[in-house]
Amino acid sequence: MKKILVVLMAALMLLPIVACASNTPAAPAAPAAPAEPAPAAPAAPGASDKAESDWEIVVVPKDQSNPWFVRMNVGVEEIAARTGLNIYQRGTPVIDATLQAQLIQDLIAAGVDAICVVPVDPGSLEPVLAQAREAGIVVVSHEGASLTNIDYNIEAFNNEQYGAFIMDNLAQAMDEEGLYTTMVAHVTNASHNEWADGGVAHQKAAYPNMTLLEAEPRVESEDNGDVAYQTAIELFTRYPDLKGIMGTSSFDAPGIARAIDELGLKGVAFTAGTGLPADNAALLKSGAVHALTLWDPALAGQAMAALALMVLRGEPVVDGTDLGVQGYNDIMFMPGSNKLLEGQGWIVINAENVDSFGF
Repeated sequence: MKKILVVLMAALMLLPIVACASNTPAAPAAPAAPAEPAPAAPAAPGASDKAESDWEIVVVPKDQSNPWFVRMNVGVEEIAARTGLNIYQRGTPVIDATLQAQLIQDLIAAGVDAICVVPVDPGSLEPVLAQAREAGIVVVSHEGASLTNIDYNIEAFNNEQYGAFIMDNLAQAMDEEGLYTTMVAHVTNASHNEWADGGVAHQKAAYPNMTLLEAEPRVESEDNGDVAYQTAIELFTRYPDLKGIMGTSSFDAPGIARAIDELGLKGVAFTAGTGLPADNAALLKSGAVHALTLWDPALAGQAMAALALMVLRGEPVVDGTDLGVQGYNDIMFMPGSNKLLEGQGWIVINAENVDSFGF
């Protein structure tokens, strides 16, 4: 009987404890981790989200003092005035790849919308141009066909077609007949040899009465006017029937003209090639050089800026695009490329127009 009473009393003592346990609220569940936001979609390439009137387009030449780039600035100022947009040129005091890269880094930090550059050293400029594109800045180059961190590179012309243009000038001087040869700075210079090859191919197709000197179809000037002069003296002496020499380096035609003058061959032998107007004005006016060919840096500067505007506007760039700039009204992609563009921006410089260029 006593054992039964003890058990009953123990049970009664446990009842409050059980009741308390049953009334204790359950621990709250751990809150669910907030869902991570989905990554933002990358901005679509092309059109800027800023108002067009707020765009800032900067042309960066190799330097700001060289007459070539002083002339480029004339074109940049013209397109700025024509469009009413903030387009301007900014260069370094001297030609220096490091200074140019630093200038572009400053422009990136300033948040410009487009950079148009004529690279001093394309390879060393790649990292900073990559930074510009990562920052959403449009990058257009000129004379930078090897660059990869660009939207587009625009050249004044196709090298083969430019060579044909030089040949047209030489053929006109030679009355489209006679023996000729070609001169390059070095046989390893890619562009000069492409010009010369284009000239020879055009001669064979268009001027059947002209003949390439088989014994010496290509000679070197070493990018030196004195070497061009001496080589021309030797050629005209060795080959009395030689009537013309097509030059490619800017030193070729002036050096050849000196030889023609010294040998008394003016009006008998002729040359045509590439050269700067101001440096060759006297030779052109004297008739020692029939004509020189070149492209106008003012128009090249405008073409870069116009192309950058198209990218900012999100407009498609296709074969046949008209940039609204003389010589760049029908630009074409180089075969196999979706970044390298070419115009038809060559010009002829002669006695009549040599004083009109200002460089």
